[in-house]
Amino acid sequence: MDKYNIPDVQTFEYTKIIGLENIRFGKYVIIDDFVLIYAKEKITIGNYVHIANFTSITGGNKLIIGNYAAISQGCRILTATDDFKEWGFGNSTVANEYRNIKSTPISIGEFCIIGANSVVLPGVSVGEGATVGASSVVTKSLEPWGIYVGNKKVGERDKEEVFRNYEKFLQSPEIERNGKLFK
Repeated sequence: MDKYNIPDVQTFEYTKIIGLENIRFGKYVIIDDFVLIYAKEKITIGNYVHIANFTSITGGNKLIIGNYAAISQGCRILTATDDFKEWGFGNSTVANEYRNIKSTPISIGEFCIIGANSVVLPGVSVGEGATVGASSVVTKSLEPWGIYVGNKKVGERDKEEVFRNYEKFLQSPEIERNGKLFK
C-alpha cells in the first residue's frame, strides 16, 4: 500500500505526514510505517533516502536530508525543543514567551547514516558521509566522513571505497539500482 501516492516515494498504511505541502521529495524514498513527519517549515528529502519505522521528525523548523542518507529505526530529529537550562519552563500548554525554545534548522548530508534510536537536536549539521552510532544524542555539528558515538568521533569512514561503490552504482542500469519496493 502506498498511502500518500507521492511519485517515486513509498509510504505505508501507518506512515503519518502532516504538512505534506511543505516537503520536497526526491526519487526512490522509503518512509516506513509508524514514521511521523510534522512539516511546519520546508523539509527537503533527497534521492534514495530511507526513513525507518518509529522515527519522528518534528519541531517546526527546516530540515534537509541529503541523497543516500538513512535515518534508522526509532530516531528523533528535533528542529526545535525547549531549553530548560536558563529561564524557560513549561511545555506546549504554556505561552511561548515563558518558554526558552531553541528552534534552528538541521542538515543531514549525503551518504549519512543516523543509527537506531538516536536523537539529533536543533542546529546540528551532520557532514557528508558521517555515521552516528545507535542510541546517540547529537548536540553539535559533526565533521564529514567521521564515525560518531554521540558527539565523540571514534573513527573515519572509507570515503574512497564509498565513492568507488557509488561509481559502480551510477554505471548500472537504473532498474538495477533500486530496492525491491520500486521494482
